Amino acid sequence: MAINLQKVTIEKQGDTHSIDLTKKDNNKEIVINLNWSQGETKKGFFASLLGGNNAIDLDLGCFYELEDGQKNVIDGVQFAKGNGGSRDRLTRQGRYTDAPWVWHTGDDRGAAAGSGENIIVNPNNSIKRMVIYCFIYDGVARWAETNGVVTIKVSGNPDIEVEMGKQNDTKKFCAIAEILFSPTSMQVKKLVTFHNSHSDCDKMYNWGMQWAAGSK
Repeated sequence: MAINLQKVTIEKQGDTHSIDLTKKDNNKEIVINLNWSQGETKKGFFASLLGGNNAIDLDLGCFYELEDGQKNVIDGVQFAKGNGGSRDRLTRQGRYTDAPWVWHTGDDRGAAAGSGENIIVNPNNSIKRMVIYCFIYDGVARWAETNGVVTIKVSGNPDIEVEMGKQNDTKKFCAIAEILFSPTSMQVKKLVTFHNSHSDCDKMYNWGMQWAAGSK
């Protein structure tokens, strides 16, 4: 595991790292960012993924469970077609200012601005656990060329990076990391397991939800 003042990279599947949520300089926000390869050298590859000139549509999402047993999932498919909303209003996009204390900032078709997609979490809450995932909404699964990285940012702590690596898997859905919460800390565990769908990932990590087909 490589450590410096700016970040901690969790390198091996199953490895964990803890973040202290009691530091005085922590603000009231955890940022989970997904970013992936962009730039001139990738345009031809991204175009081939979607059969056109668009960048890859890689989507960030999460399963979450609260202490009272409430469970749900948030990603761009869930809040598509007008089902989303602002961070202070409960929609399929989540809500930051009240339960479930998790909010997706919005779908980024191709991460054109270079910032990827973000989920923000209010740590002063009753969240029990989360599984962070991403999936290729359309096109062929070519994970090895996306260079996908999830970065978890908490003020006053080094950033935690979970790299997806160079896997050559044909499945389009990747569970990247599990986060377990306590009143004073959060523990991040690297998963990087590949699945055919949301429901397959659900079964592997025991979420027990019901699934139906969706689209953006």
